[in-house]
Amino acid sequence: MRLGVQLAATSLMAQLTLACAPGGDVGGLPEAKEAGVAGSREGGASSTDSGAPSGRDAVEPPSCAFSATGTSSCGASGESCCTSIEVPSGTYDRTYSFGDAGATNPADPASVSTFRLDKYLVTVGRFRQFVKYLTGTAGAPPADGSGIHRHLNAGRGLADSGSAGSFETGWNAVGWGSEIPTGPGAASTWDYNLTDCLSSSTWTNPAGTAEDLPITCVNWFEAYAFCIWDGGFLPSEAEWEYVAAGGGQQRLYPWGSTDPGTSNEYAIYDCNYDVDAGDDCAGAPNIAPVGTATLGAALWSQLDMAGELFEWNLDWSAPYVDPCIDCAYLTSTQSFTDRVTRGGCYGGITSSLQAANRGLLEDPTDHDSVIGFRCARSP
Repeated sequence: MRLGVQLAATSLMAQLTLACAPGGDVGGLPEAKEAGVAGSREGGASSTDSGAPSGRDAVEPPSCAFSATGTSSCGASGESCCTSIEVPSGTYDRTYSFGDAGATNPADPASVSTFRLDKYLVTVGRFRQFVKYLTGTAGAPPADGSGIHRHLNAGRGLADSGSAGSFETGWNAVGWGSEIPTGPGAASTWDYNLTDCLSSSTWTNPAGTAEDLPITCVNWFEAYAFCIWDGGFLPSEAEWEYVAAGGGQQRLYPWGSTDPGTSNEYAIYDCNYDVDAGDDCAGAPNIAPVGTATLGAALWSQLDMAGELFEWNLDWSAPYVDPCIDCAYLTSTQSFTDRVTRGGCYGGITSSLQAANRGLLEDPTDHDSVIGFRCARSP
């Protein structure tokens, strides 16, 4: 194995505008199968093995179990916010440049098995259902070992690039349980966590007019726990980029090579959404309802894969390891203490939208104003 070259371009961290600084209060391939519901209930709140596939059914995930803004009215068509789309298996290169002739200088190949990736970022409305569950009398953190890609490697999940011969271990109940406050007394803790980003927090209590905005200020543990409760898991970095790149099409942006422009049709970025703010990119008004940039759909129809918010991935922030066959970097070391985020944000510059750009590296405990997430699921 060799450690792959990261992205040939300069670091995104050096390119980002102050508005996307982490931790601040922002100053053809086979046709996909789409379901209006997310399909299998791979455990939900009471599962001890929430990665186990059980086939498609007609039950909405818990976060969209009843009709409300931010759960049943996303996108231009007002569809279920839990819409999840099957992504067919394939191989692509995780590192590439892009020029007039298309993708060049390919490196770091990865193979990805069929999975599903949610069409939309998790909304405030969906996350509210999770908080209601956790702050109820039956609320509990995920079970130990849950959240594994059980459809892979005979149930062992993703291969661990950081430890040869090892596989995904899922949620660590002993080490991470305290990260997920539960019980009726935990409501104030959640309000504090989710509003820690001040004017860039989209969370409100009680519910207000922001239910169809993506949830911000959620740390890695909270995002992972939500996806497990909702019947899925966080996508690996290889899975996430595979969708953003259009698989073997190796796209410049998730939608192709068209310039994103400034009219919010392809991506929410560069502080273009809040036209009344001028040069001020501070606050939630710069964040659009999920699915607003309809022309920015990826090959398999996922929206907001570029711009809007960076998205938590499962992996630790290590250099690519080759080869990668259903892999993720799952071993923490003194050198790799951050988790990967991908996709650019509402204050980022054009280059931050590129599918191959690795994005921010973030402490998993951070509640960040420019980071959200979406869930992946078994096929």
